[in-house]
Amino acid sequence: MKPITLSSEKLRMAEVLFWLLVASSFFIAPDHLTLLSQILIFGLFAVSLDMALGYAGILTVGHAAFFGAGAYTAGLLAKHGLGEPFTGLLAALVVAGMLGYALSYLVVRGADLTRLMITIGVCVLLFELANRLSDISGGSDGLQGMDVKPVLGLFEFDLFGKTAFAYAFVVVLCVFLLVRLVLRSPFGLALRGIHDNRKRMMAIGSPVESRLRMAYGFSAAVAGVAGALMAQTTQFVGIESISFNRSAEILIILVLGGTGRLYGGLVGAIVYMLVHDWFADLNPEYWMFWLGVFLIAAVMLGRGGIMGALSRRIRIKEQAR
Repeated sequence: MKPITLSSEKLRMAEVLFWLLVASSFFIAPDHLTLLSQILIFGLFAVSLDMALGYAGILTVGHAAFFGAGAYTAGLLAKHGLGEPFTGLLAALVVAGMLGYALSYLVVRGADLTRLMITIGVCVLLFELANRLSDISGGSDGLQGMDVKPVLGLFEFDLFGKTAFAYAFVVVLCVFLLVRLVLRSPFGLALRGIHDNRKRMMAIGSPVESRLRMAYGFSAAVAGVAGALMAQTTQFVGIESISFNRSAEILIILVLGGTGRLYGGLVGAIVYMLVHDWFADLNPEYWMFWLGVFLIAAVMLGRGGIMGALSRRIRIKEQAR
């Protein structure tokens, strides 16, 4: 009997085709490069959340804390004369990763409801901290006056978003490949096991809590890189980057795409932001109503998100052969 899965060759071809289509959007939609850059960044942000929620099973609704930490780190460096892009990315990765690993000692030990409250509380606290330290963060007006240097000293960020898109695409692709490598390693397989049956993993001697802390810290670091990318490509950091609303939005994107699936966050970001933009243009006054209708319909009809629906469709086709 044939296995009901795609061959590794077909999967690799599908992956290559996906990234080629994303790259070709530079030429297909040159007037929408700013939106496309944001889709890539939010896709990476959703992938970071998926590492914690979909793979490690850590319930969190405060991941914007790390996105905002990365954004403010890169933004403050650029504002104070250290605007080299890759230095800002590295600093954001370290700051967000350290923050996430420190908070993991509180998050990992608790039950799901405890984790939920802690992550929400941390996000709210950091939002208020950024709001109060307006002399540093810009408060509700946002962090302005950033001076991001040209990428590699050659490519300046232009008004048309060409450099921003190319820069975001390369960084997102490289970080995504790193995430995929980690999730397909023995460490990633251990996270799968913990997610499926924590007690069994503890029974066989797996260091469950330490692995979850590492996963949460790594997830936070990737979210910090996404935040830094947003700050550098827009050269502005708004206080909403660290708000609870941003956490809720990225959770919606991930659920739409499909949790626990490598490409769920990216696909969810593409669909959500394109539909979001389309409804906003179609009906500027009531666009949120139609967006809500779309999200409810998508969740009701596509159990497991878009990637889950695609997986079931492929399985049915394979069974029919």
